[in-house]
Amino acid sequence: MEIFRLALRNLSRQKKRTFLLGGAIAFGLMIVTLINGFAGAFLTNISENFANLAAGHIFAQGVEKSASGREYELIRDDSLLLAAAKEAGIPAKYVTKVSSFDGNLVFAGHTARLTIDGVDFATETFLPERLVFKEGGLAGMKDRQGIIISDPIAKRLDVRPGDRLLVQLKTYSGQNNVGEFAVAGITPDPGIFGSMAGYANKAYVNELLNIGSGEYQTLGFYLPSLDGMDGYGDAFYKAVKARAAVFDRDAAKKETNPIRAFMNQGKNETWAGVKYRVYTLNDLLAQVKQIAEVLKTSSLVILLVLFGIIMVGITNTFRIIMYERIREIGTMRSIGMQRAEVRNLFLSEAMILALGGALAGLAVAGAVMAGLSMVNFGLSSPLFIILKNGHMTFRLDALTTAFDVLVVAALTLVSAMLPARKAARLDPAVALRTVK
Repeated sequence: MEIFRLALRNLSRQKKRTFLLGGAIAFGLMIVTLINGFAGAFLTNISENFANLAAGHIFAQGVEKSASGREYELIRDDSLLLAAAKEAGIPAKYVTKVSSFDGNLVFAGHTARLTIDGVDFATETFLPERLVFKEGGLAGMKDRQGIIISDPIAKRLDVRPGDRLLVQLKTYSGQNNVGEFAVAGITPDPGIFGSMAGYANKAYVNELLNIGSGEYQTLGFYLPSLDGMDGYGDAFYKAVKARAAVFDRDAAKKETNPIRAFMNQGKNETWAGVKYRVYTLNDLLAQVKQIAEVLKTSSLVILLVLFGIIMVGITNTFRIIMYERIREIGTMRSIGMQRAEVRNLFLSEAMILALGGALAGLAVAGAVMAGLSMVNFGLSSPLFIILKNGHMTFRLDALTTAFDVLVVAALTLVSAMLPARKAARLDPAVALRTVK
């Protein structure tokens, strides 16, 4: 405790220098904490927003293959899948049945490529509860040819609610077809997923795809939360596999682009009847998870680089401190202070600087995160997909934060170790004779 008290006294003697060193440590940890906080919420926000766009967390598709080798995505009878979901114990908050196609929308010489999802707005309340409109609304979907598009698509086509536009597409069997839509509503810009923000009545989409009224392409289960998604997905996959032919889910997981892997699974295979594809939101967002991991790794690299620079400053500062106190060290040694105690005095100062700077850095990072989370970027922001209800969110992992603080403390102690050892080895008589 006496060593600790002396360390505090020494630091208070040079307040400006102490604040500069502590501030450098605080700045480095603040930057790393902000990156970690952003990375922690990055995947969760994207997963939740993408789940809303894709209408689910766990999905199943039926795939048929013709004699010519062409694949058709179609679920004609979903009783097998629903039975498998019940066996897997999926606590679905919503069950969605979607038909979709990629089509070219055409209006007054303007064109836009868009994925259009067919939804039963009368029975599936999932989407209507989450849609936010800039113009128009759900009332326009009473027209069986109504369509909801995003603001970027509306601007590209130069359309407003009530305008009627053409759509060019291919039926589920690959034949060219043409239809007509009436713009019912325009939603805010969903960012990079703007091309997936088209919704129409499933009955009309089925008609354009040339499939039956009770058929569809993708079965989705929307869970109460992201927790347990992979476990339920695995259980569902096993339950479906016990009942029918299923594409190997693990093979797609090993690919760097899981979406492309899912789509290409059946290229070199032949089968009769229906073969099912089962996947989860995490399977689709595998590359996004890699980005989150890269952000976390980058934060550690930034921490090491920043403290590599700061360590040089700490080492040089403690060398200066040692020379400034050389006669003081000689006096303390001459009245009985041991070498280990001199070394520990310097290291205690370094530890106080490290922990004080770390706490200040965490406090400032918390204040910055709180401030940024209060800023409403709006639902029309291009950053929509990484935001939560238009706001930035941050999530810190306690273990990661503790590890960063330990790294900061360790690096600070390493920086001060050489000057501390040099101070401890000073000969008391020589130190007392030294003229500053």
